[in-house]
Amino acid sequence: MNTTAALPAHHKLCDDLFALAEAAIGDRRVSDGQAKFARFRGEMLAHFATEEDVLFPEFERATGMTGGPTQMMRFEHAQMRALLDAMAASATAGDIDGYAGHAETLLILMQQHNMKEENILYPMCDRALGGAGLVIEDELRKRAAAECPG
Repeated sequence: MNTTAALPAHHKLCDDLFALAEAAIGDRRVSDGQAKFARFRGEMLAHFATEEDVLFPEFERATGMTGGPTQMMRFEHAQMRALLDAMAASATAGDIDGYAGHAETLLILMQQHNMKEENILYPMCDRALGGAGLVIEDELRKRAAAECPG
């Protein structure tokens, strides 16, 4: 069983939502950009919560590893949450340049983070949790519904 199967597809969804928000704000369609950003942010927060509250604890229990890859992913999630907060403040203020600067930094972090998860951590999780019966996709969907506006 591939426990993490839904997560790379969700990375792609978040990437697509990020691009839509960035394009709208870059085109000075601020209210449209704010709405698109809110959806992107909600999906990102749902993704982080699913990993931190469901996947990572199960992986840590199964492997006994608590100071390794999951600790680094939590640290990177915190960095990205701070950037999401800064982007939200910029979007709310209509500060297009500020938003763009934070978005550029976030994009680099997301790309590096997703590569580490998809190429290293998720395969480790799948090996450790293959028979655990975790339904990450259901958790992700539930958390996204709670986080995302509209």
